[in-house]
Amino acid sequence: MATRTAIINVMAKACYKASRNLLRDFGEVEQLQTSRKGPEDFAKTANDASRRKLLDELTFARPDYGLMAKGAEISKSQDPKNRIWIVDSLNGSKNFSHGIPHWAVSIALEEDQQIVAGVVYDATRDELFWSEKGIGAYLNDTRLRVSERRHLSDCCLGVGHLGGDKYLSTLDKLFNAVNSTRNFGSEALDLAYVAAGRIDGVWQNDIKLWEIAAGILMVREAGGYSTDASGKTAILKDGNILSANTNVHQELVKTLKS
Repeated sequence: MATRTAIINVMAKACYKASRNLLRDFGEVEQLQTSRKGPEDFAKTANDASRRKLLDELTFARPDYGLMAKGAEISKSQDPKNRIWIVDSLNGSKNFSHGIPHWAVSIALEEDQQIVAGVVYDATRDELFWSEKGIGAYLNDTRLRVSERRHLSDCCLGVGHLGGDKYLSTLDKLFNAVNSTRNFGSEALDLAYVAAGRIDGVWQNDIKLWEIAAGILMVREAGGYSTDASGKTAILKDGNILSANTNVHQELVKTLKS
């Protein structure tokens, strides 16, 4: 059984508390599907409440740490190691608003501009994905490893959801190279699924740091690669991420460059 460190326990506790209200609100979303704007407004309210709960819990536990979260002002770190919480209070909000049970709460910890810990919690399945630098990646108490598939033609790839000619052209290349693609609607869970070996890789475009910060470390700690589409580590410079097991990552880079 994996032993969680104090920092992982802080992150997990915050996720659990925020997710209780999200689960309650998610149970009511289905009743709003006939309303034109009701589900979206309801999801936004739930997201706002989740963010407040997360920030309150994290600030109480580590008052000197900085904070970065979607929809909130960045709070600078007063910690000597410049530690910052990076928070996505409802990753997969479109799924949430449509009553689709595939969304998550994500928290990462950055230390001196390096991600050192991450948690992604899927409340609908009670699955806590977590990782810490040098310790590994886990699902609840089970160690995670990326898949061992060696050929793109056997692989299932998670993809993003943007349009435009360039995006569609790139997507067409991937369609022709891999066995199948999936657009799950949650960037954080996509990366957690790569770490767990449920899918073999992910290509996402136009991403934000809070959507992927926890997952980047998770994939690496599970034995995979997380880079930009050209294979470099400056993921956010071009606004895209490519994560995969070590066997097919370079082939995906070549496919995206072709």
